[in-house]
Amino acid sequence: MTMIRRILVQVVGCVGVLVIFASAVSAQQASVVRNANLRADPSTKNPALELLSKGTTLTILDPTPQAGFYHVSTTGGREGWVWAKNVTVVSASATSVPTSTECDDSLWDHVYNPQRLIKKQDCIAVTGTIVDATNGKRPDGVRHEPDGDTHGWLKLDPQFKNLLNAGNMSAEGGNLVFEIVCIFNVSQADAKASCPPSFHNKVQLATLGSHVRIVGTYVQDTNHSRWMEIHPVTSITATP
Repeated sequence: MTMIRRILVQVVGCVGVLVIFASAVSAQQASVVRNANLRADPSTKNPALELLSKGTTLTILDPTPQAGFYHVSTTGGREGWVWAKNVTVVSASATSVPTSTECDDSLWDHVYNPQRLIKKQDCIAVTGTIVDATNGKRPDGVRHEPDGDTHGWLKLDPQFKNLLNAGNMSAEGGNLVFEIVCIFNVSQADAKASCPPSFHNKVQLATLGSHVRIVGTYVQDTNHSRWMEIHPVTSITATP
């Protein structure tokens, strides 16, 4: 490879990195303020792809509206167009958008029976208030599962309510479940291999009633009532 070609390759690579970085920095989120149709193109000529309910969180793919529509993607990764007047746009911030390095994939080595969990989003950040999942039975407000995990409840802030499903509503008090792996004593024999004595999870449980930002993997538990969870949790930080 000639010197000029090498320089060109390096320049192209640097430009690519800068474009990616700029896209991440300029990313915006929007919240649906009234029921709105997600459309395949910026018009009303074709049938809607789906109906977005009030409170649904969207990612703005292009901050400039086209024919009055924003190009967006849903939390499930579906792209489309939504009428701009049906959403409110907020700048992306550390409160809601995780960076690519915030989620620790190595924690999956310590998830008991991971096959039961369906990944919906590899890394997500949500905010809300930790509420009691034990009906007053434990001062920390979380259930101590036999596999060593927490079974906690997060009362989501309004912009994240779309992450809940029927299972969360019927079996989990309308809250999002969060599980910090391997922080309690493991009493379940077949779960002990997931939490060896050499592993010490550094994630700390926040105080009951505190408003927090939780980062982790967004999954659906195929057991029980098929509710949605953050599992495993990578971090919990207090927020105003």
